[in-house]
Amino acid sequence: MATTSYPAAYTKPQSSSVRRLLTWGLMALAYLLLVLTAISMIFPFYWMVATSLKTEARVFAFPPEWIPNPPILDGYRYIFTELPFAAYIFNSLKVSLLSTLGIVLSSSLAAYAFARVRFRGREPLFLITLAALMIPGQVTMIPLYVVMTRIGWVDTHWPLIAPAYFGSAFGIFLMRQYFMTIPQELNDAAKIDGCSHFGVYWRIMLPLAKAVIATLALLSFMGSWNDLLGPVIYLYTENLFTLPLALTRFRGQYYTQWANMMAGATISLLPILVVFLFTQQYFVRGVVLSGLKG
Repeated sequence: MATTSYPAAYTKPQSSSVRRLLTWGLMALAYLLLVLTAISMIFPFYWMVATSLKTEARVFAFPPEWIPNPPILDGYRYIFTELPFAAYIFNSLKVSLLSTLGIVLSSSLAAYAFARVRFRGREPLFLITLAALMIPGQVTMIPLYVVMTRIGWVDTHWPLIAPAYFGSAFGIFLMRQYFMTIPQELNDAAKIDGCSHFGVYWRIMLPLAKAVIATLALLSFMGSWNDLLGPVIYLYTENLFTLPLALTRFRGQYYTQWANMMAGATISLLPILVVFLFTQQYFVRGVVLSGLKG
């Protein structure tokens, strides 16, 4: 019995169309998962803003009130009229900016030394620095508090700022990894022109490391801005409170002012968004480039 064979030209369009449909289906599934993930990430922020525009009686209304009707600004009015909220914002900006500056300067200096300056014991000292990443902050909390008490810095902002100027193990590691990717020829050319180590660091290394500096600055600013444990330990006077510590005032033993707390949390989120918008183009690039060379 004779069988009919079709040319390959008749099967190729069918197989290519099937592959195209599979590709489109996988892309549609991937985009659907990304949309669902984005919604799950954005929804808590939306609910925070929506709660800040409600009265306390409507916060736990059932069924939930997804859109405030009508939206009210009593929570924002309360935090700025009944509380020194502007002072809280200033204190948080002061502590976060100064500590971020300290971490960037001290970490970049130490990272340059580990990457470009040859001295005895450089590698063991760098390993000790990396080992500091594995020490939890709770271990050094009490010794550091004793030191701050003896020098009279308790109930001031100095305990939240000064330690940043002694370097960060993570910041040193991050910047050292990037400095290792910069060609040694640039250092040699600068030294031939009479540039010192500090001149090489300031005029060559830092301008080339803008992406890593922006990444470290963003992470440091976010960590300092959201820090609650440090202010709880060191700050007692209300006029010195930072925003995370001030937000705890809305939570009492038997009652929590949810609308006012969400209004304060919304205000405290704005500087983080502004900083991220200005540094997002450098963030991923800085993290990727800093890991190219060990």
